[in-house]
Amino acid sequence: MNKYDAIVVGGGIAGLTATAYLARAGQKVLLIEKNREPGGLVNSFWRNGFLFDAGVRALEDAGIILPMLKDLKIDLQVVKSPVSIGIENEILNIRNIESLSEYKDLLKKLYPGSSQEVDEVVKTIRRIMKYMDVLYGIENPLFKDLKHDTSFIFKKLIPWFPRFLLTLGKINRLQMPVNDYLNCLIKNPSLRDIISQHFFRNTPTFFALSYFSLYLDYFYPRGGVGKLSEALRDKILELGGQIKTGVVVTGVSPDNNTVTDDNNISYKYKNLIWAADLKTLYQIAAAENLESGIKEKFEDVKTKILSNKGGDSVFSLFLEIDEPLESFAKIANGHFFYTPSRQGLGKTHREELDELLNNFNNTTRQKVFDWLDRFLSLNTFEISIPGLKDKELVPPGKTGMIISFLADYELFKKIEDAGWIEQFVSGVGDRILRIISESVYPVLKDKVIDRFSFSPLTIHNRTASSGGAIVGWEFQKNMPVINNIRIADRSVLTPLPSVYQAGQWAYSPAGVPMSILTGKIAADKILKLK
Repeated sequence: MNKYDAIVVGGGIAGLTATAYLARAGQKVLLIEKNREPGGLVNSFWRNGFLFDAGVRALEDAGIILPMLKDLKIDLQVVKSPVSIGIENEILNIRNIESLSEYKDLLKKLYPGSSQEVDEVVKTIRRIMKYMDVLYGIENPLFKDLKHDTSFIFKKLIPWFPRFLLTLGKINRLQMPVNDYLNCLIKNPSLRDIISQHFFRNTPTFFALSYFSLYLDYFYPRGGVGKLSEALRDKILELGGQIKTGVVVTGVSPDNNTVTDDNNISYKYKNLIWAADLKTLYQIAAAENLESGIKEKFEDVKTKILSNKGGDSVFSLFLEIDEPLESFAKIANGHFFYTPSRQGLGKTHREELDELLNNFNNTTRQKVFDWLDRFLSLNTFEISIPGLKDKELVPPGKTGMIISFLADYELFKKIEDAGWIEQFVSGVGDRILRIISESVYPVLKDKVIDRFSFSPLTIHNRTASSGGAIVGWEFQKNMPVINNIRIADRSVLTPLPSVYQAGQWAYSPAGVPMSILTGKIAADKILKLK
């Protein structure tokens, strides 16, 4: 049997981070990943000479990513990824903090009867931006050599820490769902929707309204987002770590510290980091031989984990376009949040969709497509053009584009089970292309060479995340994992002996920086045991 100091299951960004730090510390470590290449949702791929990002479209540092790269001595070439916001024919290219005033003017122009309410919302955004400046105001100390960098401790960390604690208290007072918060400020439902409809269901106010700070922070690795994962993979191999891809872990036996894969090969570990889907861990872990107290705790956590839902998923349409990048650069930046109608989604997204799902067996295909027409015509799209960030990512004179929107896994699953998923996915693509080409990008008409799409089903199958969720758990009052940044270090603990968890499913809200952070915390927990 193969024996390791540590095994990491799941080669997303959290698993890669944990493995890199364990390998650097001299641990005999193995990373097991189900796909042919690691990276998870931090992944890029080439198709017909076009590079597309499979998951996240850009990265935000959050005081974590760049310090991690520096700490691991990884040289990743990056460029800024400027953001644009568009509503109907009004497009704002965000340049700096002053663009917030332009955003306020844009909203007042579109909703002239809500001027005072717009002022109040922007005031809140400014306040949250100040909190963000504190929250991510220094390099995260977890990625600093505090034993030797006394200058960082005395000049930055100690002066920052009291402000950090004070800011956390203010942040915690902004944890109500953003829709509830905006309901108290804004009477116009369309204005409320335009501000909040591209966030996940029940997103906390602080997390949602911090987006303007995040827009200013976005950067993009040269060669695609996947270069971050590739750099970590290469660092692991350089440090002597092992990576097995195309291997699925099918069993975990915490009583004798072994994992088993789909080839019936067993691996012995001293410590295990589970950086894959948490529901899978609790479904395959054999707890019957554990001590009674540990077993009871495991069963309690298992019930909570399996009874909770993942957050929203996403649908992405990928386009190969016979039109030069310059045509699109004249319209907006390469990272663009666009809403074709100022009306807002209203009840179309949640209430009408819930009714449709609850009565799906009695719903006709035409009724589903009628709902889809309304939903897409009022929705907010995230549009990414990799070539506008790095022109080497497309053939000369061509453009690659990714158009995405938040999507409900359950709808796609019900349609798949009903046997008409291909028709539905094609219909979604047709409608997106029509809406975008008839509004912000008329240049698209008759210029699409080829297209394909990823649905929530695709994401579920690729990443194995429950329900195709892209940032972990659905926001609920009683979440099954830690979601308080004050106690983020506890987010990696599990009831199983010598088993830790990391990644988007270990913490919520989550994303690339938090996945990296939990990967580092989990590795540190193991290294402190030495």
